[in-house]
Amino acid sequence: MTNRSNARNENRLTAAQLREYRASGYLILHEPIFPLDQFERLQEHFEHKLSVLPAGVRPEAMDVPHFTDTRLFDWLFSDHVLDLVEPIIGEDIALFSSHFICKPKGNGKRVPWHEDSTYWKGWIQPIEVVTVWLAIDPSTAANGCMYVIPRTHVGPKKGFSDYDPVDPSKNVFNTEITPGQRDETMAVPCELRPNEASLHDGRIIHGSPPNTSAIRRCGYTMRYMPTSVRLSDSSLAWHNIYLARGRDLAGNQYADPGKTYPDLVRDREERGKRGH
Repeated sequence: MTNRSNARNENRLTAAQLREYRASGYLILHEPIFPLDQFERLQEHFEHKLSVLPAGVRPEAMDVPHFTDTRLFDWLFSDHVLDLVEPIIGEDIALFSSHFICKPKGNGKRVPWHEDSTYWKGWIQPIEVVTVWLAIDPSTAANGCMYVIPRTHVGPKKGFSDYDPVDPSKNVFNTEITPGQRDETMAVPCELRPNEASLHDGRIIHGSPPNTSAIRRCGYTMRYMPTSVRLSDSSLAWHNIYLARGRDLAGNQYADPGKTYPDLVRDREERGKRGH
């Protein structure tokens, strides 16, 4: 099976950009990711999803929305995105996860310093994931943009630092990398205009401050892995992956992008599982 379109773009990263990503663990792209009309459809689609959130559900917690919203594959499987990640992970691509993380103006929660890989330990092997962080709104230092600490994806902990508890009423997660294992003075802001993106390695240390500004900050994280990465059989009880391009290389079981999986979402909630 393949989801590659007949008329695709060339790979979108230059050799210099690819070297920068591999060395630093992240890359900021100040260029439109989607054609304007396609991006505006995504904005409109997100606004509708936000408007129908159940009472009491924080907008930072819109995890794996594609499990119950098949329209999102119009963007998740778009060549405009897949051609960004193919130079990094190769032509055989699986969608690992996606997540709208929306910080409302005035009281958007802080994202504590973390590595995505910590949340995926035991789910996939090896941990080789690239995240496309697409700005739905402007994302700036003023409204709580993401910060990354360069080169920590190859640091001494290699994606598995030690964590301390933090207040869940003020933070998106309830743990944070212990202070002695992070150097916040080296952090770089990923400031983006709408329809721009950053890419980051699943093992890099990153986080973001609260949004106390008068401007909302929303991003859509689209996470991809090479199909040589194996999803553990036990994870099938709460997680789906999807073949986005090319062929399977690890004997994975892939979900159908034309189907919805509401039971899986309920199981995840009951088990307290989040792909982040």
